[in-house]
Amino acid sequence: MEKLIAGGRIVTESGIFEADILIRDEKIVSVGDNLPRNEGTEIIDAAEKLIMPGGIDAHVHLNLPMPGTISSDDHFTGTMAAAFGGTTTVIDFANHDRPSLVDSFKTWQAQALPNIAVDYGIHQNFTNFNEKTLAEIPLLPELGVTSIKMFTAYNGRMRLSDAQIFQAMRIAKQEGIISLIHAENGDLIDLLVKEALENGHTEPIWHARTRPAWGAVESVLRSSAISFSAGNAPIYIVHMNVCEEADQLLYARQHGLTIFGETCPQYLLFTEKELERADGLKWICSPPVRLEKDNDGLWNALADGTIDVIATDHCPFLFDGTTKILYQGESYQSPGKELGILDFSKTPGGVPGVGDRMPVIWTKGVVEGKLSPARFVQLMCTNPAKIFGLYPQKGSLNPGSDADIVIWNPEKVVRYGVSVARHRTDYNLYEGMVLKGFPEKVYLRGKLIVDGEQWFGERGGGRFLKRSRYKA
Repeated sequence: MEKLIAGGRIVTESGIFEADILIRDEKIVSVGDNLPRNEGTEIIDAAEKLIMPGGIDAHVHLNLPMPGTISSDDHFTGTMAAAFGGTTTVIDFANHDRPSLVDSFKTWQAQALPNIAVDYGIHQNFTNFNEKTLAEIPLLPELGVTSIKMFTAYNGRMRLSDAQIFQAMRIAKQEGIISLIHAENGDLIDLLVKEALENGHTEPIWHARTRPAWGAVESVLRSSAISFSAGNAPIYIVHMNVCEEADQLLYARQHGLTIFGETCPQYLLFTEKELERADGLKWICSPPVRLEKDNDGLWNALADGTIDVIATDHCPFLFDGTTKILYQGESYQSPGKELGILDFSKTPGGVPGVGDRMPVIWTKGVVEGKLSPARFVQLMCTNPAKIFGLYPQKGSLNPGSDADIVIWNPEKVVRYGVSVARHRTDYNLYEGMVLKGFPEKVYLRGKLIVDGEQWFGERGGGRFLKRSRYKA
């Protein structure tokens, strides 16, 4: 059956224009003025509304095991929350839990696919280095995985040495795989956490004080140097939280490196002051929220094109896991942030965000004049699709693209918070924030899955996305 979205203003990475969109089956087949209304075509009136590509959140963690608990959003609740926020594609991370890299991917994929409600890709963590796992990296693209993630922190658990990262990057470049880097200085973190606890500093603010901002800056530069040494292997710095990291992106690009940067809403809108609140555990995530100068610097780097993507690093936990919550009519309970009440280092690190990203950034970015609507679409939709091998299937409203479409009401005012967001958790970082502009209807491959507060999607209704190899 055909659908015609008529009378709206289309927002793309290039600008805003008035046009209709014709959908047939799962694809956009035509975009233009006054498209013909064929008999039997469903007409969707988008007058006075904006029409955007479905959002792509390139950094989420769903059903992620942590010491003593598991993140509170599973693959269904997290992807449903994404849809209500206007996001129709997420890219999750497969833990490297098994001796085989490929087996780790297949295990993660098998648990996810029956439950996803939007389209879904996977980055493969690479944290167990040996000759066998190194030799498996070239097998990933045939499985649809064209990105691996490596860490310069979490010593003794996930961190690789510089030489190991170099070897992995060198192979990744040959295979059209982009290397994602969690950039912090693990040696400094371990020492400073040990010293803080020995001196009785257990409060949440010490999470930030033991993870030096310049350790992240240094790690971006070091990762860039490794990339250059590996033949200009393409790299992507996740969750940038310090404004000087953006300086390192520019420096690396000026020297010919292929490097991309991502930040998250929490690093644009919050500071270490939140960690000093009575409920400061809510804001513990790694890397931590920083200073106002970093908020400002990151916004500027988004506006001028230095930082390429806004993702979320969505990884929620209950604030009070000793108390059950009611979610979608069912009782839910799991250990949460209270695990760190006597020791900040035992707090499950992560915050909710996958459903908040688009409406919060529209208000704080577009409405407040920091970003243009076109730049919003670039950061939220088009750039992640291009970087991660999904364009033009995703992130685009061109003929032939998947009909992942958000009809956005720019005049809708919402007092936001946990009662609006659909995350399976008991708090929201943006509680009480007044937002202007909100998703009204959300289509996944032409199917209406969100209509206001109504859910028409389904568990397992999403598809796994085999992503193309990276091409410079």
